[in-house]
Amino acid sequence: MSGIRVRFAPSPTGQVHIGNIRAAIYNWLYARHTGGKFLLRVEDTDLERSTPEAIKAMLDAMSWLSLDYDEPEVYQTHNLKRHLECAEQLVRDGFAYKAEKASKDGKSGEVVIFRMPKEGVLAYDDLVKGRIEKKAADTQDFVIVRSDGSPVFHLANVVDDIDQGITHVIRGDDHVENTFKHLEIFKALGAQPPRYGHLPMIVNAQGKPYSKRDGAAFVGEFRDQGFLPEALFNYLLLLGWNPGDDREVLTRDEMISLFTLEACHSSPAKFDIKKLTWMNGEYIRRAPKDVYEAELRRRVAAAGLTIPEGFDMDLLVEQLQVRTKFWGDIPANCAYFFTEDYQFDEAAVAKRLRKPEVPALLRDLADRFEAISEFNAASCEEMVKELAQGAGMGPWVHPVRVAVSGRMEGPGLFEMLQLLGREKTVARLRRVADGL
Repeated sequence: MSGIRVRFAPSPTGQVHIGNIRAAIYNWLYARHTGGKFLLRVEDTDLERSTPEAIKAMLDAMSWLSLDYDEPEVYQTHNLKRHLECAEQLVRDGFAYKAEKASKDGKSGEVVIFRMPKEGVLAYDDLVKGRIEKKAADTQDFVIVRSDGSPVFHLANVVDDIDQGITHVIRGDDHVENTFKHLEIFKALGAQPPRYGHLPMIVNAQGKPYSKRDGAAFVGEFRDQGFLPEALFNYLLLLGWNPGDDREVLTRDEMISLFTLEACHSSPAKFDIKKLTWMNGEYIRRAPKDVYEAELRRRVAAAGLTIPEGFDMDLLVEQLQVRTKFWGDIPANCAYFFTEDYQFDEAAVAKRLRKPEVPALLRDLADRFEAISEFNAASCEEMVKELAQGAGMGPWVHPVRVAVSGRMEGPGLFEMLQLLGREKTVARLRRVADGL
């Protein structure tokens, strides 16, 4: 198994689609699982689109996701001479021929065309989809060198796979038809072809190919929105594969240990942003508490807020970490602890505070909190329970939460009050009551 060599061969165009990077993830995991090699080949023959900036974006995306490769990257344009030599060999051996063909701009020029078989059945055993067959009569000859002397993808892709000793090609199922062409080129060049596995398409809720119209579709967009690389890696892995049990959040070592091509699915995989968001929160929730606290302190300071001396950070981390979906949410989720200039959600005010009985309720609670002997989460909760007399605490809890934080959601109310302290809690309740 150590002889396995796989590759990620993107054509950089400026942004990296999640479908392409998922193919990289599967190749990387297969190499790591088998003890083989994961290679990077930059298919940069489209000189207008494969700019240095586009290539950098692709390399940055791979680095962000920790997709390291085992040999120096190969640039397809550096292998042009070899591609054209192989084209001439195919012509000499009768597997290709030259012909005049008009280009898109109407100019005529000589191209090299590969000759496909016309009898029998073409077939291969796909590592994901199983046996795939096609009548040879249904195929057509195709150009492998353009009139401007540049090799077409089909030729360059095969020649580079030969030169890099690629044993397995794991790519999207939009290449299923191309594989019939590629296998014939391998055969014509007298080279052993790799095994092919075609991954299912990523689709939207309607079952159509997932694209920018459906939301974020590029790696950089997910990074900018605050998704963790570990979460995106994990989620994309599950779009077409599962570990064989109920586990969804996996460590990188677990992924490497469990990944096999046999466990890949052949049916389309539906992208669900809610599931990815949940997974992002799971990675944050499982982070070491000191890591979360350090991130919280950094982001609070960056927001221009100051954490008072002696503030109970352990309780704050306990309350916030399990509720954080994105690192970027932290300042808004806790700003009201550190400033009196906190924002009120208008919908929350309308729903919880715009009732005739609320001002009196808030004043009454302010008096009770001020007089309570010991002010903490347990004593505050006990007091409100007594007021509720066995009924739900909602009529008290909801207005108080919005009054002291401006929000309808957040930490447990009574833990929130303990973190704010008696003085702030009482002052805010009275200030809001007077302003209604």
